[in-house]
Amino acid sequence: MNDKMKNLWVRSVSGAVLVVVVLGAILWSKWSFAALLMAILLGGEWEFYRMAQKAGYAPQKILGFVAGAIILIVAFILMWMFDRGSSVSSHYLMLAFGLILYIMLLLPTMFICELYRKSPTPIANIGSTLMGIVYVAMPLALLFFIPLLLGRGVWNPWALIFYIFIIWANDVCAYLVGMSIGKHRLFQRISPKKSWEGFIGGLVGAMAMGYVASTFMEGTHAIWIGMALIAAITGVFGDLVESLLKRSVDVKDSGNILPGHGGWLDRFDALLLSIPFVFIYLVFCID
Repeated sequence: MNDKMKNLWVRSVSGAVLVVVVLGAILWSKWSFAALLMAILLGGEWEFYRMAQKAGYAPQKILGFVAGAIILIVAFILMWMFDRGSSVSSHYLMLAFGLILYIMLLLPTMFICELYRKSPTPIANIGSTLMGIVYVAMPLALLFFIPLLLGRGVWNPWALIFYIFIIWANDVCAYLVGMSIGKHRLFQRISPKKSWEGFIGGLVGAMAMGYVASTFMEGTHAIWIGMALIAAITGVFGDLVESLLKRSVDVKDSGNILPGHGGWLDRFDALLLSIPFVFIYLVFCID
């Protein structure tokens, strides 16, 4: 077996294992899903802070891990409370909670901690610490509420699974179309292999999956297809943003936790950036 076939085999096996783990965690229980998100959060923040260190900064990693974990735990508790009877209309409290938590706790604590570190780059240190939390922890915390919004106040794991399927459909269709007929580069400076043809193919695939999801979930076709369109577009930007970060520190992958796929950020970059946009979309589209 040559190296190319071996790499394809490793990538396929690790990808299949990842799919089983993700779907199993979502379907098993809210607790297993929360454990999965915690693993993604800690792994994703670790990779982000490692890239920040390669750039010459000194992020407050421990504070970033603790703050991210607390945000996820509080979001899980809120999700559990809303699932037990609170109206979906109260989702505006989620936004207020996030804003208050960031402004009143995280920023002042970072400033105080930086006083004692004697680092020549305090501004960059605080900024990179905060960005690790905003980039990884905040979207994962919001992900708890998307099944509630799509389930009209009741936790529905299949709503979350179809959202992930939409992200994957966009990725797979973009790859297949881009490899087949892609000629016009989408973003040459950041990702030379991405094409406009692949981008459009991904959008079509994602919207088709959105239609399938709305049929299976007996939901509104327009809402699901609109969500799929937003998830696909922002997901592509998520991939580009992570590529930009990696190029800035001259690394190929953010990590090596997933053989053939790279790190946590490599695998979940599209999901991370799409979650806040999808959340806001659902807030305004669902009664």
